[in-house]
Amino acid sequence: MRCLRLAVALVLLVALPLAAAAGAKAKAPAAPPAPPNATAAMAKGGCKAFAALIAASPDAASTYDAAASGGMTVFCPSDDAVASFMPRYKNLTADGKASLLLFHAVPVYYSPGSLKSNNGVMNTLATDGSARNYNFTLQNEGNVVTIKTGASGAVARVRSTLLDTDPVAVYAVDRVFEPVELFKPAPSPTPAPAPAPAADAPKAGKGGAARHRSPPAVADAPGPEAEDTAPADQKKDSKKSAAAGAPRARWLAAALATVAVASTLA
Repeated sequence: MRCLRLAVALVLLVALPLAAAAGAKAKAPAAPPAPPNATAAMAKGGCKAFAALIAASPDAASTYDAAASGGMTVFCPSDDAVASFMPRYKNLTADGKASLLLFHAVPVYYSPGSLKSNNGVMNTLATDGSARNYNFTLQNEGNVVTIKTGASGAVARVRSTLLDTDPVAVYAVDRVFEPVELFKPAPSPTPAPAPAPAADAPKAGKGGAARHRSPPAVADAPGPEAEDTAPADQKKDSKKSAAAGAPRARWLAAALATVAVASTLA
């Protein structure tokens, strides 16, 4: 009898710890699944150069990893867009490079449907709450989604969806986003000069023809006969002389006749 009690006690000592361990294991919650790998989706979807830049920046890589579990939407520029932008990227400091890379992601998961229903200013992973906001403007026109930063003046367009697995979405874009905090804002367009006022056209007269002043009349030059003709005053004097000489001629003729008669009588 004593041996039996001993055996029961040994069984209990072994079974109870095992049962407690099994119960604790059953109550433990399952570990959440790892978030999708955003950089891997970029590399497979034509954004390999941008994914490599994130991996080369410790600050950017750690921020992307931390944001992925809480929800994140990434806009990755194509390899061609990154290649054309690399000369300017190399001139940035390490902090500037990290800020530019973080400027391409927002800390919210947007599915394709929700992305097309949003418009306005969005914060990015580079937003730090200070004066340097690192925001961009999202706009939708039908099925076209565009992003404008205000620095380059150019507009980036979403070309395709590379990953859409909650809580991470990745979209390919055709340009590198340029924040105004790192690059000069685009200059405002200069207004075109106002056209010069047109000269007044001559007013048309009756019948639609333009009025013209008649040239001043020019007196005809005197002909040869006019040059030989005496002036009117000279003509009057000649008539008076002729009229005055006529009585004298008559008197002279009468005197001559008287003399002739007298000589005959003598």
